[in-house]
Amino acid sequence: MRSCFTDVPGLVIGHAHDVRARTGVTVVVPDAPVVMAVDVRGGGPGTRETDALDPSTLVERVHGLVLSGGSVFGLAAADALALALSGDGIGLDVGPGLPRVPVVPGAILFDLGNGGEKGWGDHPPYAELARRAYAARGRGPEGGDMSGALGAGHGARAGSRPGGIGSVSIRSRGGFSIGALVAVNSFGEVHAGAPPAGAVPMPKLGKVDGLVRQSTCIGAIATDAPLSRAQARRVAMMAQDGLARAIRPIHTPFDGDALFVLSTAIEGAPLDAVALTEIGTLAADMVAAAVRKGAGLD
Repeated sequence: MRSCFTDVPGLVIGHAHDVRARTGVTVVVPDAPVVMAVDVRGGGPGTRETDALDPSTLVERVHGLVLSGGSVFGLAAADALALALSGDGIGLDVGPGLPRVPVVPGAILFDLGNGGEKGWGDHPPYAELARRAYAARGRGPEGGDMSGALGAGHGARAGSRPGGIGSVSIRSRGGFSIGALVAVNSFGEVHAGAPPAGAVPMPKLGKVDGLVRQSTCIGAIATDAPLSRAQARRVAMMAQDGLARAIRPIHTPFDGDALFVLSTAIEGAPLDAVALTEIGTLAADMVAAAVRKGAGLD
């Protein structure tokens, strides 16, 4: 196993966080538009433009992705990234004299009650954090592909322990890179090995009023393997099993678990079913590893 999500060629990431508010934003920006899909399994999701990723819809490729804290307020981070990309001439060409229109899906986790200062009134920090993360992409500490209390994982809590961002990658036998980047804010406990059977741990119950709802793992899997939109969706579905391997309980009514899949391949025929099975299985392996890394267990 190699170390970082950005070992997959063709993309960069940027993080930004607010120490006082204990929240943050992570952006994923590809060098060129990518095939993207999503699988959402938690009972309390918060997402943006995920319907556009369905294989039956119009737009074939996507220009960026945002992972954010802040519950519904964090969705503003994707608006800010879309504006920044458009200002740099990135997005769909919709006509002479009109701004470029980037497609920027996003997902949020719930970190509002983690003890940070959230009294922002009419000015939540997420748009500014997204602009900072975009400016930092690929450069310096905030643009470095590291794991820990960074970006969207800055104010996260994974069951009874601090959460964070986990970033890992691997190379398949077929020569493709597969990386995972997960912000770990789970309701359930993260385990270093196989989760034990028996009593179901619920450490977020009864700690702080409302804390039970402050959950969700959100993340991205990237690969340079050529995937169709339907194949990317299959990989996202398979990758969700990585959450189940590392967290118990998972996909609860209190989580909004959402995993995106990006294929950075510019050309090439989509994979055959056997190769797709390998990519999906390795994606699940990387998600489990990223969760444990984000929670400080690896």
